[in-house]
Amino acid sequence: MGRRRLVTVVGAVVLACSATSATLYAGAVPAVAVAPQSGAGPATTGTVWTSGANADGQLGTGAGPGRTAFAEVSGLPSIAQVAGGREHVLALDASGRVWAWGDNSKGQLGDGTSKDRATPALVTGLTGVVQVATDHYGSMALLSDGTVRTWGYNASGQLGDGTTQKRLRPVAVRGLTKVVAVAGGRDVSMALRSDGTVWTWGLGADGELGTGSTASSTVPVKVHGLSRVVTIAAGRDHALAVRSDGTVWAWGLNATGQLGDGTLTNRTSPVKVRGVANAVSVTAGAKFSSALRADGSVLTWGVNNLGQLGLGTSTRQTTPKVVPGVVGVDDIAAGRDFELAAGPGGLSAWGDNDGGQLGDGTLTDRHSAVAVSLPGLVVDSGGGSDYSVVLVRS
Repeated sequence: MGRRRLVTVVGAVVLACSATSATLYAGAVPAVAVAPQSGAGPATTGTVWTSGANADGQLGTGAGPGRTAFAEVSGLPSIAQVAGGREHVLALDASGRVWAWGDNSKGQLGDGTSKDRATPALVTGLTGVVQVATDHYGSMALLSDGTVRTWGYNASGQLGDGTTQKRLRPVAVRGLTKVVAVAGGRDVSMALRSDGTVWTWGLGADGELGTGSTASSTVPVKVHGLSRVVTIAAGRDHALAVRSDGTVWAWGLNATGQLGDGTLTNRTSPVKVRGVANAVSVTAGAKFSSALRADGSVLTWGVNNLGQLGLGTSTRQTTPKVVPGVVGVDDIAAGRDFELAAGPGGLSAWGDNDGGQLGDGTLTDRHSAVAVSLPGLVVDSGGGSDYSVVLVRS
């Protein structure tokens, strides 16, 4: 999932996917968290649109079949950011409140129940939120005071509260302050602090915590040897970070080349992704990765059996390749097996489309980027296993 150049959303359409990312400045580590005044949410707002499967209500438009084209989610105030879990969605409104809908089997909607919701509902007890993120079955909220709240599934300690107990309402991540961005993978969570260091917690079996070992942790631990980070992203079992010099670093599972270092070797500590310069944002799907460069071009690498890389082939890549025909991009986001890219020229999508998550009116997988029609500029986006959610400013 992954994308913006600021923690606060800047742009016109917002994308969201199951794999998430969070971005600070492109070029310098900030001294303090990027947060609005008086606990309010980000200022740039729009409307939320969804496309794809709807078995768990993840489209937010009520119970019923899925669809292959985007439609607006009603009943929401002005929204500033969206994030997509496997089958649930979070939306941050302009006043710093969080709305949720979709699958709630693990308590990921934060309403104190395990009942699915097909329309948006407020997450109670949360105010002053400046960013939201999701993992498969969990949710995260970054508060304006630099602390983090989490809720939902916790079997691997991915909520960071020192337990493996499922939480139906938000709890505080232990010992974590001065956070400026958060991201979630499948069973792992990440935080970027204002000093440019990255902290992780949850499952570590494939090295996804980046601590030099395969140990798991129920509380935040520092990623080994990584500093001056400005952007983070988490995939299913791997993680990415952009440093202030525009280089990209990766760690965790590498069975399909998703770390981009030219090998298929898992890494328990960060390694440099080959051939990427001037990166400003990254995102990670289930087994693939991508980077947005300052010139608006997009690079992808990893698994490609469903066209996840947008290269016009189904060939796996262990080093980054430029996605042809995709230019002028401001925002990227990854679902499980697909990707979205947005800019002034519109929204492009590619990869798996079995639920209609690409929003192009078909159920056809796309190995090359296709244009998707929306009534405005997409400024944020995301997606899950078989749906997409975007934030549109008209």
